[in-house]
Amino acid sequence: MKTKSPAAQLAGFLVRYTPAIRSQAKAILARMRNRLPGAVEMVYDNYNALVIGFGPTERPSEAIFSLVIYPRWVTLCFLHGAKLSDPQRQLKGSGKQVRHIVLDDVALIESPEIAKLIDLALEQSSVPIDAAKRRRLIIKSISLTQRPRRPAKS
Repeated sequence: MKTKSPAAQLAGFLVRYTPAIRSQAKAILARMRNRLPGAVEMVYDNYNALVIGFGPTERPSEAIFSLVIYPRWVTLCFLHGAKLSDPQRQLKGSGKQVRHIVLDDVALIESPEIAKLIDLALEQSSVPIDAAKRRRLIIKSISLTQRPRRPAKS
């Protein structure tokens, strides 16, 4: 039996979402890929959501960002966001490490405020992403049980 490529597997994970969320996730993913050439993309098809982490290596502890795709929205997580200077209070969350931004509009990912936060996170990363390397996509885990990927009918 032939194993699907990581890209084909990711496409299969995304197809379970509504067309609107799938389109939004693909557009944001494309912008993150353009912004982070050489990044290793780590995919986790978890119980609650589909997560795509971006880092310099395959080590999850070195990841800098992640896209979290829920049935109703897409979130950009800054995995060391608590340490970032955020005078405009774009980042949400109160944990010791992670902060996030809900991207309810694809254009937000390219806004000057978020671009500045992305730059800061990249500057502060202990291991930089090598833009000269080739991007890699790795499926890290697939949860056997998952919540529905489409919102319940109201």
